[in-house]
Amino acid sequence: MARRTRMFLTFPGIVVVCLHLLGGSMETANEVDPYKILGVTKSASQAEIKKVYKRLVREWHPDKNKNEGAEDMFIKITKSYEILSNEEKRTNYDRYGQTDDTQPYGHGHYGHRHDHFYFDESFFHFPFNNKGNREFADSKYALHFNQYVNDVVPDSYKRPYLIKITSDWCFSCIHIEPVWKEVVLELEALGVGIGVVDVGYERRLANHLGAHRTPSILGVINGKVTFFHYAVVKEHLRQFVEDLLPQRLVEKVTDRNDFQFLNSWHEQNKPHVLLFDQVPVVPLLYKLTAFAYKDYVQFGYVDQGLSETANLLKQFNINTYAPTMLVFKESTDKPADIIQAKGMKKQIIDEFITNNKFLLVPRLVNQKLFDELCPVKQFHRRRKYCVLLITGDEESYTIGNQAFLTFASTNTLEVVRFAYVYQRLQQSLCDILLKTKDSTPPPPQVFILERRNPAGKVLYKEVAGGWNGTDEDKQRLLDELERLQKDPSILNYDAMLPELNNEFASMFLIRWIYTAYDYISEILDDILHNNWREMMPLLSLIFSALFILFGTVVVQAFSEDGKSKPKAKEGTKAENGSPGSSSTSSRPPKKNFVEVTELTDITYTSNLVKLRPGHMNNVLLRLPTYHVFSSCHDRSLTLHFSFLNMDKHSAWMETLLEFAQDAMQIDTEEDDCARHKIDYTGYVLALNGHKKYLCLFKPVYTGEEGGSSEEEGPGGATGGGKRSRSGSRDDHPPRRSTPRSRSTATLQIHHKLDRLGLWMERLMEGTLPRYYIPGWPGLDKITGPK
Repeated sequence: MARRTRMFLTFPGIVVVCLHLLGGSMETANEVDPYKILGVTKSASQAEIKKVYKRLVREWHPDKNKNEGAEDMFIKITKSYEILSNEEKRTNYDRYGQTDDTQPYGHGHYGHRHDHFYFDESFFHFPFNNKGNREFADSKYALHFNQYVNDVVPDSYKRPYLIKITSDWCFSCIHIEPVWKEVVLELEALGVGIGVVDVGYERRLANHLGAHRTPSILGVINGKVTFFHYAVVKEHLRQFVEDLLPQRLVEKVTDRNDFQFLNSWHEQNKPHVLLFDQVPVVPLLYKLTAFAYKDYVQFGYVDQGLSETANLLKQFNINTYAPTMLVFKESTDKPADIIQAKGMKKQIIDEFITNNKFLLVPRLVNQKLFDELCPVKQFHRRRKYCVLLITGDEESYTIGNQAFLTFASTNTLEVVRFAYVYQRLQQSLCDILLKTKDSTPPPPQVFILERRNPAGKVLYKEVAGGWNGTDEDKQRLLDELERLQKDPSILNYDAMLPELNNEFASMFLIRWIYTAYDYISEILDDILHNNWREMMPLLSLIFSALFILFGTVVVQAFSEDGKSKPKAKEGTKAENGSPGSSSTSSRPPKKNFVEVTELTDITYTSNLVKLRPGHMNNVLLRLPTYHVFSSCHDRSLTLHFSFLNMDKHSAWMETLLEFAQDAMQIDTEEDDCARHKIDYTGYVLALNGHKKYLCLFKPVYTGEEGGSSEEEGPGGATGGGKRSRSGSRDDHPPRRSTPRSRSTATLQIHHKLDRLGLWMERLMEGTLPRYYIPGWPGLDKITGPK
């Protein structure tokens, strides 16, 4: 019992010691960040790392540096270079953050599978769920969600990734394992990223990728996921990776287009690389390199087996027995660098491109290029200076620009980079350095800059005298650079520079079209290759929406048809007296009523001023409405009917008819009292609110009930037709109306509207005279005094 008590009492102490040891090892591992110690980024190439390592070793060697921490710093630099110079160690550190001093994270990833019990898997000899017995260790390429989001997606803009979705109990995964191993060994050496996602332990990442079954293989490039849908064969997987790359990465160059290709360095602001080889197709390694450096270099390929490339081979003295790579900068006649090797390895090509990815004097076209050419100062011994020429793109500046290029080509200082900007394209930057306020462009000027922080703060000095490309200008700039090496304090001005404009940014419409094309392609790819079980939720939603939409339309159509049939039968009975006498017709059933509204200040705007184009409003004055509209309500659906109260709105009527004076020839022999007080009974106005014109129907008061009629034409003065034969004014002169006869005419006025139907026909034909008005009278005319 005492032994047990002692054992339990010492157990917390053991736990504390273990935690202390683990914490110490983790602290030691986290202290060593090889990238920070060497001062390079994670995307740095082996050539850059080697170059920085040599410089730091010379700086911190204990024999040369007598500071106290020089020896420790020298050891850290050596260890950091040992990690980053080895591809396997560097990959292990990038993925898991572990060095050789600690256990790699990839081997401990599956340790949480046996939290409570442990079985020796070799006892069961299962072909699955046994990481140790697999021929190919997927744990080296295991991906986690955070690693995919933070590392793989940003890196996919420089190289494609091939990812396998698997699980422990996947029988089909065993069959593709040999092919997967062979493909990975080949493609990884070319620069393709490899990843493995175990669905059993990374369900979140699998759902994020859209992988719902195992095994699955997918590719990731530019952050976009594409699934592999073919047989798992080495050739198919290799072609799948090649199809992920953009189409026009590498341009085929012959004797016909070589000058056009090499001479485009000025517009594209990039060096141009030519690869000479004997294979008819562009090698995948070269395509992957072109994708990785697409922002810096333009790539071309020359097939040595074609007769159209003979002049190029002769011009540059190409050896046809080994692949040759040439880089051209500002000069198109002579390559700036050349490399030739039988076995072109990725590391050799990367080092060659990295050393030549900028022109001798590049133009600052965006902020990213400015950050790389003129990096921010980090340490006192790592100062970087940028000699910047502010000039223009007109022909008058050509001589000065060429002289600046010639001066930069003779530069031997590693801490100085030369660049230029066009003032027209980078106006905000130039205004701060030149301190100009007017719009007149100043002469070209040279500045020496040193960037102090990423926010844009710089120290600078203006080289006096401007820049015209003369020998005096070159000598002044050379003297300033020599003084700068001895005394950096000559940069006595500081400023905050704005972010540079991206001169090569595509238009919003083009970006939107590309985005829409990618989205539609992704949808079509899902429809063609996804199984129906995965698409059932989407299809169910689509069919439900279509059923609701068309179901509602069909039900509404049937309900309207059922309501219209009884109305049609009732109308037939009313007209013919019997239900069986109606004839079949496809026309809609007639209405038995006409909607008539009074023209007031409330309905004035909607019924006249803002009447829709093609519609007309027929206004009746002083007459029971059924006399007028019983014969014309079925004429057209574009006619509207109103009546006007003349006791209230006589002023509006008189104002309107002033524009139809030739139609108002009414009984000129009447007395003055009758002339000022005209009786508008029976008048009909056809008003077109949109085109602002009117047509007038005016009966003539004869006092006779039947027989003869003295209307002017068919429908009065506005009819514009012939007078009726039995009432012509040539046969019977007009006579003065008496009050008695006017009363009789008022009682029998419905006989004078017999011609209204003919007038309506001519109104619909458009043959009536039209009286145009500049504008409808205002509301003060429609509303009389109260």
